[in-house]
Amino acid sequence: MTRLRSLSRVAMLLLVLAVVLYPLIWVLGSALKSPTEITSNQSIWPEEVTWGNFTVGWGYIPGVSFGRFFWNSFLIAGASVLANCVSCLLTAYAFARLKFFGRRVWFGLMIVTLLLPGHVLIIPQYVMFHEFGWVDTPLPLIVPKLLATEAFFVFLMVQFMRGIPRELDDAAKIDGSGPYRIFWHVIAPLARPALITTAIFSFIWTWNDFFAQLVYLPSVPSYTVPVALRLFVDSSGQTSLGPMLAMSVLSLLPVFLFFLAFQRFLVQGISTSGLKG
Repeated sequence: MTRLRSLSRVAMLLLVLAVVLYPLIWVLGSALKSPTEITSNQSIWPEEVTWGNFTVGWGYIPGVSFGRFFWNSFLIAGASVLANCVSCLLTAYAFARLKFFGRRVWFGLMIVTLLLPGHVLIIPQYVMFHEFGWVDTPLPLIVPKLLATEAFFVFLMVQFMRGIPRELDDAAKIDGSGPYRIFWHVIAPLARPALITTAIFSFIWTWNDFFAQLVYLPSVPSYTVPVALRLFVDSSGQTSLGPMLAMSVLSLLPVFLFFLAFQRFLVQGISTSGLKG
């Protein structure tokens, strides 16, 4: 009975895995098909592997290599990760460990912003950034993150820091440490799992973002990968499906590799082995 139950669980997991991976396998298989085979061959994998879609897709946009779009995406995603990690970590430390007037009120207001749809702010933000002369630059997508505008990450880090024993702060104070040294030498190293989680989701959300990048980056040389993929559809509605799917496959690789490198931190808690004794 136990063996049968184990086999049924494995079969269920394999079924779920197949459902989850099917779209990815279909995209990869279609990216390796010739233009005629994409429309005629209904099977997932091509009868004859064709690598030409990647070459055509890379140079599909006249005057601009697709590598330029990857560079723009890496620049914005990397800067957003750094800005989110630094600003949200500092803000969370203030809410979780410091005492100041109105702390609960300000924390509550920050939580309320999670209920506010981001699209409501697009018009006033666009007007403001246009007055600054930042439109068609990465600044509107990066600078706000330096101000800890991502309330979800602040909340995540606050909850994580509240689980760190306050006895560590007291011990550091006895040794003569102030708030800055406590943050840098005690809280920041222990908050690494929450920090890595913030970095992972910041990278994925920024890399896959389409709407904000479409609004603030109107010229083709400043496009990111998600926005550039729509260039494969011309004004008449015709789609270069093969090259578009080939570039879609390449666009998935950075997210996959980034997650693969840091996924173990998603489930890592505070290591208590160094807190004993």
